[in-house]
Amino acid sequence: MHTENIIKAGKPVEQASKAMIMIHGRGASAEDILSLANYFPVSDFALLAPQATNNTWYPQSFLAPPAQNEPWLSSALDLLKKMVDDLQKQGITKENIYFLGFSQGACLTLEFITRNAARYGGAVAFTGGLIGDKIYPEKYAGSFEGTPVFIGSSNPDFHVPVERVYASTNILRNMGADVTEQIYDNMGHTINADEIRLVNELIFGNAIFDA
Repeated sequence: MHTENIIKAGKPVEQASKAMIMIHGRGASAEDILSLANYFPVSDFALLAPQATNNTWYPQSFLAPPAQNEPWLSSALDLLKKMVDDLQKQGITKENIYFLGFSQGACLTLEFITRNAARYGGAVAFTGGLIGDKIYPEKYAGSFEGTPVFIGSSNPDFHVPVERVYASTNILRNMGADVTEQIYDNMGHTINADEIRLVNELIFGNAIFDA
């Protein structure tokens, strides 16, 4: 099960008005994902990156039946819920909480926010989709109330079928998210400069930020 091991950067939570939860991919680390903050205008944010036990949030593919990823998946989702609750207790409202994940972290980001839909500051999923051997709409509840969400991916991607990206976008849009979906031909399992540009513009409202 996942222990609460959260690496922090940016402003201390008690001094920040906004926070971003950054979720690393399989085999990566909290420090890895935190380095992406250099590309975004988040100098006034508290940045929090949880570290997965054994560097993976769940053992199987995100396309496996959910039971095959338990109890790790539920443990990861519970950890994110606790992080959001703790931020709120420290005075940062959901409207000022942002999420960003890559690959397995993007899948976990989308799964968490869709199970706990609300008006968040924004969410970024670099190559990910909702988790499961199929979409389980009964797991998702609430309204995003216009939360801006960016989902970028490659077609093809070895880990994330583009069909699951499309299906995930549809679910979020039906729940009131303002989703920008961008699919890149043969991009590979990575993050490209156009995604960075779009996230700056659409999520952070800064079209000219240059890291």
